[in-house]
Amino acid sequence: MGLVTPIPALKIDDPQSPFCAVAERARNRQLTLPELFHIAENLKAAGQKGLASELYKLWIAFNEGHSHLHLAFFNFAVSLRDLDDLAGAINALRECVRLDPTFGPARINLGHALEAGGQVSLAVAQWRELADQTPAITGARVLDKLMALQNIGRVFENTGSAEFAEEVLRQAMELRPDKVEAGQHWISLRQRQCKWPALDTPAHVSSRQLLDAISPLSLAAHADDPMFQLAKAYHYNKTFVGRSGDAPISRRPRTGKVGSSERLRVGYVSSDFRDHAVGFALCEALELHDKGSFEIFAYYCGETRAEDATQARIRSAVDHWLDIGAMTDVQAAMKIDDDQIDILVDLNGYTKHARTKIFAYRPAPIIVNWCGYPGTMGSPYHQYLIADETIVPPENEIYYSEKVLRIPCNQPIDRKRTIAQPRPTRAQVGLPEDAFVYACFNGMQKLTPNCFSRWMTILSETPGSVLWLLTGDEGTNTRLRKAAAEKGVAPERILFAQKAANPQHLARISLADLFLDTLPYGAHSTAADALMMGLPILTLPGRSFASRFCASVVAAAGLNDLMCATPEDYVQRAVALGRDPERLRPYKEMLNFGRYNSVLYNIPALVRRLEELFWEMQVDYERGAVPIPDLTNLDIYYEIGTGLDLENIELLSDTSYRALYAEALAKWSRHSPIPCDRRFWPEPVEAGLRDRTSS
Repeated sequence: MGLVTPIPALKIDDPQSPFCAVAERARNRQLTLPELFHIAENLKAAGQKGLASELYKLWIAFNEGHSHLHLAFFNFAVSLRDLDDLAGAINALRECVRLDPTFGPARINLGHALEAGGQVSLAVAQWRELADQTPAITGARVLDKLMALQNIGRVFENTGSAEFAEEVLRQAMELRPDKVEAGQHWISLRQRQCKWPALDTPAHVSSRQLLDAISPLSLAAHADDPMFQLAKAYHYNKTFVGRSGDAPISRRPRTGKVGSSERLRVGYVSSDFRDHAVGFALCEALELHDKGSFEIFAYYCGETRAEDATQARIRSAVDHWLDIGAMTDVQAAMKIDDDQIDILVDLNGYTKHARTKIFAYRPAPIIVNWCGYPGTMGSPYHQYLIADETIVPPENEIYYSEKVLRIPCNQPIDRKRTIAQPRPTRAQVGLPEDAFVYACFNGMQKLTPNCFSRWMTILSETPGSVLWLLTGDEGTNTRLRKAAAEKGVAPERILFAQKAANPQHLARISLADLFLDTLPYGAHSTAADALMMGLPILTLPGRSFASRFCASVVAAAGLNDLMCATPEDYVQRAVALGRDPERLRPYKEMLNFGRYNSVLYNIPALVRRLEELFWEMQVDYERGAVPIPDLTNLDIYYEIGTGLDLENIELLSDTSYRALYAEALAKWSRHSPIPCDRRFWPEPVEAGLRDRTSS
């Protein structure tokens, strides 16, 4: 059939080869299919992948008409993918499908192979045919259909066809609501499209199943509930990352680097060392590391793409650049261990393209959560979290499994960023010249019904004002304008900034008058961009990491006065500033003339403090005092959190919020006493209450 070119140097037909007898049995139809599979797997395990593939090809050639020939073709295709023979694998899978059109795994793998070859539409056609083969299916085939639907949804999501992706993922959820992957993406899509309520339950899916499915990042945009976010991070890690094995990769003995002349080896792991918010933020910080005391490794685990200017700067800034994208988690962990990294910094957390499993192998003695993820990891191996006093005040440390260490401001910036010139005018970006322009350039997934309702109140009470948002897709923009009309605000007062390259986006930011932050997931790098361009930000800090980050950036810029205490205060302040724009003058002067003296702009001080923290961690390690992540009672907190009104929990005061959990824990403990917490109090009866819900 011409499925693959014969591989030279194989000796299956050599009379002296121990495989000659096996080959002869295959030619004579005396080698059973189970024997074929067993021998081929042994060959692969021994590193003889090419020989295993040849054995499959030989068996297929002399066993035409076998009742399970399609299974041989399927395994043959797998062996060809192992050899990077994509074309051969596609041909073998097509033959498998021809022999048995109902064999789901073949269509699933054929779709993946076609997608890898750039034929996405043909891949979707394979999955769609599998999903449509039988409307009602049971047993193992239901999982094939589920996988086909999830793949279709993933492709539509990645190509920007959000409506189609959402519908397909809904079908997958209803097929198997206990399988959470489809629900995770479905919720994220609804948030990005501002379809409220985001957790609207489809048929045959319970609200509890949706809460089980929601990702930690999506939860941060849904609820200002840091206790449940900690429990969700723990649950997510346990469910999706899992254990790495009984022993860590690294077993190096503690070395005495403190006080010596030896450099500390620090590794940063990220999928975003490129033109991305994290890449922009870290460029200058990496350039300012003291190379006499620190040897810096950058491990890139992102998509393969042409190098951009940001990635080029990062590569030049670090001592060692390694692309680990093609490595398995074990291989990457072993490489990090081989590099003898002292401190490994996770810049992804639970974000897209994260490689959390690498950290589960504990390839370095110290693992740190910083910069890329707005919250706790809830993992047994992230020992430290770097934040600042505003994001995590001391009384909020109970919401974090890591030991919290602090730098002046958690948001590094790049003071060398390129800004397009000349700056555009309002007319050039579609803004009215004489209107007061409220703006928010946060992603659409950060908008919630409560947040949008506050904005509409602000617009209603500020005649002549407009709201300038970063555009979503056409359907999302229409949905928001309709929501505005339902609140009595003319839809044309909602304006959208089209997507633009970063230098062009930065250049237009200052055309607005006031940035309105979102809650519960506030601005992060977007806030730093706005302040850098002279645009003041009004923010409403909540309880969680994501809801307090913008306040941290605003405080670091010296604008503490723009942090609001309550939702009512937020609305009143926004209206007052919109009605009297002259009141914004001192804030803009501070940003335009005094920013270079602010904490936000003092990146050398941030890096020096970061390096001090690294040495503090190393001291802990050499003393045998690295902290153990506190995962006490998190299964209980997870169960309690799933029963709360998460969408409106942001309206509670801190005292009422803690009382909510205290009451639930008291009921729980009366039914089943909560185990004591090894880290705070020894008394088992009150441990669950006191360890996390008392300040």
